[in-house]
Amino acid sequence: MVELETASSTDLSEAKYAKKILQLSDLHYTKNIFHEIESVPSGAERVIEKRAVIKALLFSTWLQRLYFIIRSALMSVLAMAVTFLYVSFFGEIGVVLAVGMGVLIFIVGLIVTRLFDTQIVQVTKYIVSHLANHKKIREFIMNHL
Repeated sequence: MVELETASSTDLSEAKYAKKILQLSDLHYTKNIFHEIESVPSGAERVIEKRAVIKALLFSTWLQRLYFIIRSALMSVLAMAVTFLYVSFFGEIGVVLAVGMGVLIFIVGLIVTRLFDTQIVQVTKYIVSHLANHKKIREFIMNHL
């Protein structure tokens, strides 16, 4: 990922970078983008189009990864809050109940995050646009979270 971010736009048009980006991207989205490239006539315009496509794929990859991180964090906070409230009220929790609650909280977490999917996507795009100016923070989030 770091290699892709630090590569120049000339380097990004090479095949090895395209393969790395393809491994990180959504295949359906990638197919559509490549069909658009093929419709552009050859020459300088096509090279510019390839670079733009690679940047779009990289941006898409960042969005997907950050979306997953945000959604996972929301589900974790929900699970922590429910477990904390239960233990605070009853004083203890058994293993069987913890497993059952874990499964139930996971399912409820999936439902809740799907209900707020539009808002999560908006927040993700907002964060990615701000991370574009903060390289060290972006690298930490994308490589370590």
